[in-house]
Amino acid sequence: MQSYQRVVDLRESLAPTRASGKRIAFVPTMGNLHEGHMQLIRLAHQHADVVVASIFVNPLQFGLNEDWEMYPRMLASDTTQLMQEKCDYLFCPTEQEIYPNGMETQTKVIVPTMTDILCGASRPGHFTGVTTIVAKLFNMVLPHVAILGIKDYQQLTVIRRMVEDLCFPIDIVAAPTARAPDGLALSSRNAYLNKTEREQSTALHKTLLWVQCQLKDGRRDYVQLETQGQQKLLDAGMRPDYLSVRQAQTLELATAADTEIVVLAAVYLGRTRLIDNLTIQLNHMV
Repeated sequence: MQSYQRVVDLRESLAPTRASGKRIAFVPTMGNLHEGHMQLIRLAHQHADVVVASIFVNPLQFGLNEDWEMYPRMLASDTTQLMQEKCDYLFCPTEQEIYPNGMETQTKVIVPTMTDILCGASRPGHFTGVTTIVAKLFNMVLPHVAILGIKDYQQLTVIRRMVEDLCFPIDIVAAPTARAPDGLALSSRNAYLNKTEREQSTALHKTLLWVQCQLKDGRRDYVQLETQGQQKLLDAGMRPDYLSVRQAQTLELATAADTEIVVLAAVYLGRTRLIDNLTIQLNHMV
């Protein structure tokens, strides 16, 4: 695996690959890698000839009192994992490389829909940081396909919209959520959980499964379902940020006429914020 910090070096190294007509897949990450990330790398190999991963803990997407400074930097172990999965290139730029003129005057990429709800309501400016860094990385790597996880469903949906609106010639492939045996979605932030919190955390996925079951059984009283779901999370010792039933493509509030549904939730457990979701295909009610 070849590793680069400067975009000029990465582009120069990738140029022969691109010129030969080979496909390049890209997996953007913030490091502190786990099995979920490795599943993204494996999926990338299925969609391209060459796989590029990036590691950059992006300060622009962290708000005040969030965990940017304490976010784990594990470059040595991350590199070992990527090499084991036969990742071809690692791009680990410095903050100066990404924001040469500083963040305050950085040109920003703003998606005006779907970014001020759900996680965007709780984390103002977060998605502007996400879309800005992803747009920059797409321009730096110039991939044919990008692999993103479904666990960050709102982020995936926003990036898809950005790619469509800005005419990026990039296919977005969504990877299924990687889970622990007890159902908890794998996340770098799971390491923040103590033993008791880790045991409590399983209630998040279980609650989403309960909502999914209710919907498949024909319930369409979405507001009441959301209230009952949030109470289950409270009873499990969590502090719900939201639990919401949405239309899967637009993230608008779901109606009884919608058949593609996503149930999304975010909770606080101790100092850790966890997110998860389930997508559901429903039949029209008669």
